[in-house]
Amino acid sequence: MKKFAYALLLAAVAGCSTLQAGNDGWTDLFDGKTTTGWTNPYSHGDVAVVDGEIHLTADKKFFFCTEQKYSDFILEVDLKLPEGQANSGIMFRCHVEPNKVYGYQAECDPSSRAWSGGLYDESRRLWLNPLKPVNSPSADAFREKTKGALKRSDWNTYRIKAQGDHLQIWVNDVLCTDYIDGMDAEGYIGIQHHGEKGQTYKFRNIRIKEL
Repeated sequence: MKKFAYALLLAAVAGCSTLQAGNDGWTDLFDGKTTTGWTNPYSHGDVAVVDGEIHLTADKKFFFCTEQKYSDFILEVDLKLPEGQANSGIMFRCHVEPNKVYGYQAECDPSSRAWSGGLYDESRRLWLNPLKPVNSPSADAFREKTKGALKRSDWNTYRIKAQGDHLQIWVNDVLCTDYIDGMDAEGYIGIQHHGEKGQTYKFRNIRIKEL
């Protein structure tokens, strides 16, 4: 009887968590109501939950990050940029310190450069894919491959797959980056405000499937 009661208690505790994996293996990292499981490691930046979305507002760049590290996974995030000058990204397997986040970033770039879906090594090695300069063969080929993937004034679904040293980034089902790099095997997930004064960046439907 005691074992049965203990089993019921464990089931009840598990059922209370907002970060439980579903039968399909996906786990919601954002419950649509609170920022449970997330943290702002910066001394600036405002975070709000509005209508099932995470809204980031700031005057300086900052990243809002998970409290848990992840290794091999498929990550999906919906992102909507503000109008006007903007830039954002999804951090993955990243490192978090007070007022500093660095590591892999899936780029969101609505400028004429058009490097959305590229792989950037934030505050470390910088661009991995494509390679600078902006008019390099690597950049030209990247733009041709990813042309039209990003929707400037609408929601965009990013999918990131990290398995071993194989890193892949899709933007709205367009494979933008397919890259081999073994620098980081695990780390945190983060979403970015690029620092444009008063602008609000929006995120929703953040989920992960660990591999």
